[in-house]
Amino acid sequence: MKNRKQRNNRKALISKSVVVLCFALFGFTLFAQEQEIKKPAYVIIANNQIITKEQLIKIGDQGLLKGMHKGVSEEKRNELAAILGEQIGDREFILLIDVFTEEEKLQREAVAAVETTPKTKRLPKNREDELKLKIDDVASDFTVQMINGEEITLSKQKGKVVFINYWATWCAPCLMEFAEFPEKILEPLEGEDFVFIAIAIGEDKEKVAKKMLQMKKYGVDFNVGFDLYSTIWDQYASGAIPKSFILDKNGVIKYISIGNTEGNVDKLALEIRKLLKE
Repeated sequence: MKNRKQRNNRKALISKSVVVLCFALFGFTLFAQEQEIKKPAYVIIANNQIITKEQLIKIGDQGLLKGMHKGVSEEKRNELAAILGEQIGDREFILLIDVFTEEEKLQREAVAAVETTPKTKRLPKNREDELKLKIDDVASDFTVQMINGEEITLSKQKGKVVFINYWATWCAPCLMEFAEFPEKILEPLEGEDFVFIAIAIGEDKEKVAKKMLQMKKYGVDFNVGFDLYSTIWDQYASGAIPKSFILDKNGVIKYISIGNTEGNVDKLALEIRKLLKE
């Protein structure tokens, strides 16, 4: 009888331990899910409706794709949010698709069928024409105010490799790039002779700070500057963003990145590491 009671007590203890373990594991899973960092992704909108990648491909196959815009202004985003409501939510990354109507498509096909004069091939735009400073130029000095109240003067960063990134709150490719910076550049290079200066062009402190607060859910939590009147930006470049300039320890530009294509942040990280070794 006593042995049976002891066995029952052991079984109860084991069962209790299993329950506790299950709760612990379940709690850990919930915690991990809460801690999981979101990955930024585009929401695709055409004709004021959210569509899938498959639907976008179909639009292209049908010859109805008129244009694509990566990112929209805050005003346009609010306009779309008023139409689509919670379907957009607080997502910052919008890929806006312009679509030809069937009538426009037929008109284009009719014009193409009767054209006899061969079209002059359009040359790709030379993005380097947008640069006011080039490789091996000494970077122009500036002092930029950061959203946390600090000021950074470029000429005081001598002896360090400097990564200057020009962006804006409405620029989706810029924000996509931001989401990669912590893991690929900022965290691995912590403690190195390295300075990161991200500057929002043409925007005030309040708007920039608000966007950076929203970006925390993507693991983006670093200090940035703002260039309200674009006076710093105008010394370096014009045209599209993002644009990045990497300076050696003497303040000389050694690498320039235009736009954000696949693998772009990996290239930036590689160039920074090269300069740190010199």
